[in-house]
Amino acid sequence: MYHWLRLTLPGVGAMNSPRFAPAGLLLRCAGHRVAFDGGPGAEPPPGRLDAWLVTDESSELRSVLRRRAAMRDVRIRAGDLRVGEVLVRCRPVVHTSHPAYGYRIQAGDVVVVWAPEFWEFPAWATGADLMFAEAAAWDRPIRFRGGVGGHASVRAIGEQAAQQGVRRLVYAHIGRPSLRAIDAGLKPAGGEWGVEGRMYSLRFGHEADSAASPQDITRPERPAVPGKR
Repeated sequence: MYHWLRLTLPGVGAMNSPRFAPAGLLLRCAGHRVAFDGGPGAEPPPGRLDAWLVTDESSELRSVLRRRAAMRDVRIRAGDLRVGEVLVRCRPVVHTSHPAYGYRIQAGDVVVVWAPEFWEFPAWATGADLMFAEAAAWDRPIRFRGGVGGHASVRAIGEQAAQQGVRRLVYAHIGRPSLRAIDAGLKPAGGEWGVEGRMYSLRFGHEADSAASPQDITRPERPAVPGKR
């Protein structure tokens, strides 16, 4: 028997993006549904949620997310979770002056990482089959005022992901510098732009082909190049 881990991006934007809804992820597997981050325009579709996990419990979107989560009979939180065959581990990232996190999602031998914001590439993302990563900055990092973290650049993340054995890299927190790169027709040297509404399907279980390439285990539902709203 094998199962499918399905991951959809309802939003791929940095906060206050002029083009995309806030970065978010919806996980579905064997009847379970878990939301990660998101915000206005990037809420999970109707239906029961097992949990709504966030990478920053102090983010500027926390009040909105709390209200939206309460309407779904869940609360936003950062933490570990197990639902059926899926184990979700909350892991710290270096990003800002207060605690921030990413998630390492494991189903059988398949590993997915949700890390939409960080200043330093997280070592715990090593070997991921699929990684959704930071893309607020294009070719130069964005340093927060006071030297308390910031956003790593797409250029650096692509290089580090390759060094750490990440099989497929998707940029899912696209900021203004990266939007300008997209409009100029530029593409990351490593990885690809995330697309709102795209679903990635990864098969796991006894009959799953663990040697399948990322192209074989990922099913796009929309065009590969993100467009304007």
